[in-house]
Order: sequence, then structure tokens, then C-alpha cells
Amino acid sequence: MSLREFLFSFWPQPLRVDGRERWRSVAGGAFGILVAALVCRHWAGVASAGPWLVAPIGASAVLVFAVPASPLAQPWAVVGGNTLSALVGAVCAMLIPDPVFAGAAAVALAIGLMFGLRCLHPPGGAAALLSALGGVGLSFAVFPVLANCLLLVLAGVLYNRLTGRRYPHAQTAPAPKADIGGRFTTADLDAALQHYNQVLDISRDDLEGLLHEAESAAYQRHFGQLSCADVMSRDPMAVQFGTSLDEAWTLMREQRIKALPIIDRARRIVGIVTMADFMRHAGVEQRDGLGARLRALVRTSGTVHSESPEVVGQIMTREVRVASAGKRVSELVPVFSEDGHHHIPVIDSERRLVGILTQSDFVKALYRAAAK
Repeated sequence: MSLREFLFSFWPQPLRVDGRERWRSVAGGAFGILVAALVCRHWAGVASAGPWLVAPIGASAVLVFAVPASPLAQPWAVVGGNTLSALVGAVCAMLIPDPVFAGAAAVALAIGLMFGLRCLHPPGGAAALLSALGGVGLSFAVFPVLANCLLLVLAGVLYNRLTGRRYPHAQTAPAPKADIGGRFTTADLDAALQHYNQVLDISRDDLEGLLHEAESAAYQRHFGQLSCADVMSRDPMAVQFGTSLDEAWTLMREQRIKALPIIDRARRIVGIVTMADFMRHAGVEQRDGLGARLRALVRTSGTVHSESPEVVGQIMTREVRVASAGKRVSELVPVFSEDGHHHIPVIDSERRLVGILTQSDFVKALYRAAAK
């Protein structure tokens, strides 16, 4: 690293929040401190010589009102972190005569305790040091520290809710999700966080949400205005409602395709038949003799009336997910990744079949866009 790069490493990155959010934080900090100060001064009495407001509460206000989504700003972190740390500092002052060692021990023990009790809060270190150096008693942790914290948190809940910020910000781990087809899964994120092995000032669910948003933005940037018409397979194989099962099955096997759109005479979609439809009607859950049952299914009975299906219209899926030719490919990412679709018929402005978009087409488009 050059000297120039080293010096620039001290330069802070810009805060990516607008002016409205900054003023919201400013007003919130003033509101929180005002509530805590007025109430605690009233409780202590104007003539009281003891403190009724502690300095670490100012740092806590920055977290509660400026970064309410931070794990370090949550109610238990504020109340537990400050109060327990102040208690540790008071005990260290009683047991260690030298204030230098008392202060160091208080901060160290407070950090360890906050880690253990899941209430890590940076102002807690200041509360521990203040108690250790101030010669205060154990009651100092209750008043003013605990009282200040409770009032600040109550003000934070009220103010953040009124100004459109979620507080408390849920810190529970999200339920395991199925693989949604993105470039990373929930398990991948857990492994990365474990490897990083440092405290992040962002909750896990927010981090996951931000990464997925960034991934979606990347898809949008790579795909740009690429439409279904640009990547679809044109003039796809299609059959009509009355096409026999034998003919449809043979066509799918010879052409090595897994889905056939079902169209009417105007080439409008009325359904779709897939390999899965054939398997389902042949009884795929019974593996023994599946081949024989499939042959029996597609064999024409030759009778006027039959209880077994004989045309594709009898086994097709009627609810078909379609896409317009002008639809952007980026909008279909969740359809393929989350909804489990493998084939999407593409229609024109008159809802006539003009193509089909398969997972293979989608992957090829993704590869070409990523290679640019």
C-alpha cells in the first residue's frame, strides 16, 4: 500500500442517506434526550446534588435515532449494555483502589459481559468507565443509568414508529428458506458470516435482504432491456386439445422436449402438457412397472367411450404462466428461481403463441449478458 493510499484510508465514506433522514435523526436525538432529562430531573428533584443524566446516554441516542436498525441500538442492548456495564464499573471501583486499573478492568469486563448476554452496546464501555472513575455506588446503575435508558428506549419506540422506522428492529434469525435460485443461499450467508468472524453493525436479516436487492439490481443491469422476444425459442412445437396422447408423447420424445403448449385454432394458449403430466397419470409414485403403465396410457383404446384419457386436453395443465414477447427477461428471474417453472410460453399482443422460454434459454441469456 502506497503512502497516498494509506492516508486516504482514513478518509470516511459518504453516508448514503438523504437530507430528510438526517433531519429525522437530529430531531429524534433531541426528543429522546429531552424526555430522559425532563423526567429524570423531576424524579431527582431540582435541589438534588446527585446526577440525573449520564453522558453515555448521548451516545445511545445516536444509535437509537440515527441507526435504529442496528443490533447495537436495540432496546436490550441499550438498557442491558449501559446498566450492566455501569454496575460492573461500580464493583471494580470498590475492589480495585487504583483508578487506572479499575477503569481498564471495568471496560474489559463490561465488553465480555455484553458479549455473553447479547447486549453489546458501545456506550456501555463509557458507562463502565464513568462508574469506575467516578466513585459511585451500586445504586448509580439504577438511577440515573437504568432510568435514563428506559426513558430513551420508550422515546425511541414512539418516535421511530411515528416517523416510519421499525423499532425495535427484530433480531431473530429468519426461518430457513428454500433455495430461491440466486447466487447465494441462506446457508452460504451463514458460512460467510462465520468465516468473517467479526461483529457487523447490521442485523443478519437486513444483510441478507440487502444482498438479494443488490443481486436483483445486478440482474437488471446485466439484462438491461433484453426482452423475451430476444432470447425465446421461436415457432415452438405445439399441439391442439384433441391431439392423441400417443402422438404428443412421440413428438416430445423425438424432439427431446419436456413441454408442449396446447393451442386452439387461433394459436391461443389453452393449456400445457409436460412430461410430469404423463408421469402423474401413469402413477409415478408406483415405480414398479412404470414403463408399462406409460405405454398403456398413450395407447389408443379404439373404442368410442373410454374411462382412460386419450387426448392431451384430458391431462393438460390448464393454468399456464405466460409472458408477453416484450416483457423484460429480468422480470422472470423469480418465476424461474422461486416458482419452479421450467417452460414459459411467450405470446404476442393478440395472445397468440409466438415462442417459448425455457430454463436453457434463460441461462444462455444470463451467460451472454454476464460475458459483456
